[in-house]
Amino acid sequence: MDKEESSVESKECCTRSELVSEDGKNLKSVLCQRCGSKVLCPGMAVYSEKELFLPPMRNKKAPSLTEGSGDNLSAHWLVDDMYTFENVGFTNDVGRIKYLICADCEIGPIGWHCLDDKKSYYVAVERVDHA
Repeated sequence: MDKEESSVESKECCTRSELVSEDGKNLKSVLCQRCGSKVLCPGMAVYSEKELFLPPMRNKKAPSLTEGSGDNLSAHWLVDDMYTFENVGFTNDVGRIKYLICADCEIGPIGWHCLDDKKSYYVAVERVDHA
């Protein structure tokens, strides 16, 4: 099975009840879809529904796509301290936003952080794997 089939399969196999504990935290490790690096350990983030716009997934070195393309995503893992992450990088500021990327392979954005709120780091559930 190739990497694409694996990531599609993992997205389809995990329902919300398989990912979120009774107290709203992540039951499984949160991993980079591309390289498998651990982004968050189990129990370290809270499930949150907030609609956020994220540009298309790409490697940091890839050319920029047209402005305005991307996804409005509403299912996220919310982390209140940047030091909770096992492995995450941040882009340069884009207005008042920093996007979260995998620190190992630099694919992203996998999440979103507004500089006005020092306690809210969002990782899009659809843009990561769970194991």
